[in-house]
Amino acid sequence: MRKGIRTEAVGELFQAIMTLKNEEEYFQFFEDICTTNEVLAIAQRLEVAKMLYDEKTYNEIADKTGASTATISRVNRSINSGNGSYDFVFERMKEN
Repeated sequence: MRKGIRTEAVGELFQAIMTLKNEEEYFQFFEDICTTNEVLAIAQRLEVAKMLYDEKTYNEIADKTGASTATISRVNRSINSGNGSYDFVFERMKEN
């Protein structure tokens, strides 16, 4: 069975994130709460997703991002079978 993220602790984490007011506060908070590698891994997944949306091949994505094919496959699975969050996030990013 897949372990879900909908816990009280994760809810509190999201509440904390929603209090941040600007990019500098995001940098400060994430530098304090995560390791550098954790933040870079999340950023890499977003970059992989953008490239998948742009219909880049796995090889192109791996070469540009350094992501493994397993990571690329996982992101692709989330895009195709996840909650649809990449769609609304990318749409909102375009608007800003």
